Amino acid sequence: MQPETDNIILTNLEMMDQQREQLFANLEGLSEDLLWQSPGKKEWSIGESLDHIRVFNSSNLTLYKITWILLFSLAKLRYDKPYDVDIDNVYKRSGFPLSTGWMRSPKFTPEKPTSLEVLKVNLTNSHRAVKKFYLGKDPDYLGHVSTYDPAIGWLNLIQALRVGLYHDKLHMDQIQEVLQRLANQDSEKSELRKSLI
Repeated sequence: MQPETDNIILTNLEMMDQQREQLFANLEGLSEDLLWQSPGKKEWSIGESLDHIRVFNSSNLTLYKITWILLFSLAKLRYDKPYDVDIDNVYKRSGFPLSTGWMRSPKFTPEKPTSLEVLKVNLTNSHRAVKKFYLGKDPDYLGHVSTYDPAIGWLNLIQALRVGLYHDKLHMDQIQEVLQRLANQDSEKSELRKSLI
């Protein structure tokens, strides 16, 4: 067993919660209009991005559960062998296809909106399901159960958890940029109003 692996899994799960809670703290008080306003042509609204994160995590979790069931016996055979726990931020790889989000489209859209509170509960529940899957499993089995992603290649379930964090962070950073743009637009409108008075 790799002694640091337990800590890596726990650290990643804690980071998942921290990222989410920080983002929702920043979104507190956001109006429904701004939540569902598209920031630009072919860009998702904040609400769509939040729901996409949930859909991504939920669909990946389904894949990981199936992979776990199918490959657990093979993982037992490799139990004492070394495995990787680190993986680079795949979303920063040159040429990585970032326009594949449509394959995991959000359920909620500007045409079918919901409240920020519902989005938060849904994403929190999705993250809880991820935690439930990982907690209590022997890391040495998780490290030997691998799945394949056409854009990433082979990765074990420990690395897959990290890729999920990178994905969450990618969209959370985009949401922060949208919030900043909205704040700048609001500031410019306020300055324009002052100059007209």
